[in-house]
Amino acid sequence: MTEAPLLDAAMVQTTVLTLKLAAVSTIVLLAVGTPLAWWLARARGLWKEVVASIVALPIVLPPTVLGFYLLIAMGPESPLTALLGRKLSFTFEGLVVGSVIYSLPFVVNPIRNAFEAMGERPMEVAATLRAAPLDAFFSVALPLAAPGLFTGAVLGFAHTVGEFGVILMIGGAIPGETKVLSVTVFDYVETLQWDKAHVLAGGMLAMSFLVILSMMLVERRLNGRRE
Repeated sequence: MTEAPLLDAAMVQTTVLTLKLAAVSTIVLLAVGTPLAWWLARARGLWKEVVASIVALPIVLPPTVLGFYLLIAMGPESPLTALLGRKLSFTFEGLVVGSVIYSLPFVVNPIRNAFEAMGERPMEVAATLRAAPLDAFFSVALPLAAPGLFTGAVLGFAHTVGEFGVILMIGGAIPGETKVLSVTVFDYVETLQWDKAHVLAGGMLAMSFLVILSMMLVERRLNGRRE
């Protein structure tokens, strides 16, 4: 009797789905998080702190609590479902929404810090050269904030790959639709398939290390060019 291979089609499917979720979520996170980080870096007043606190909530909230409220918001009886005409819970699209909300502070904070470190001077110089605010943002602010943008993108991607609690609450474990790597590892451990759990967990550990190392090396290089 031959042993089942450690890396089977189901594991490949789960890996591809996880990478797809992380890629789509990262694109949305940058599109949403960059203007939000810009506003937080330049705004004044109480509303700035209120919005910043809301953005940071996923850092301190237990993932199951956030997932519980997202499940209610995406459920069949929610106003969002009535507006869209379909429920988002237990769908890939729902996972994207949950991932964006859960990983938002890990993308917004590095970009916001980069914008704040840039200061007001570059934008003032651009204004004296008659650059429109939008043109100055894309041609001056974004290039200067490149290290923060890169860090935010990497952290958003890696954080999405490692999600568990929120994903399990709003997506469950539907093969090919919502069953991502972290959920698959949990299933393998529950069913005592330690060898397959080791393969996926070890791969995620190695990927996490390489992502962090690459981020530090690229950041060091980008900062070195600016000095």
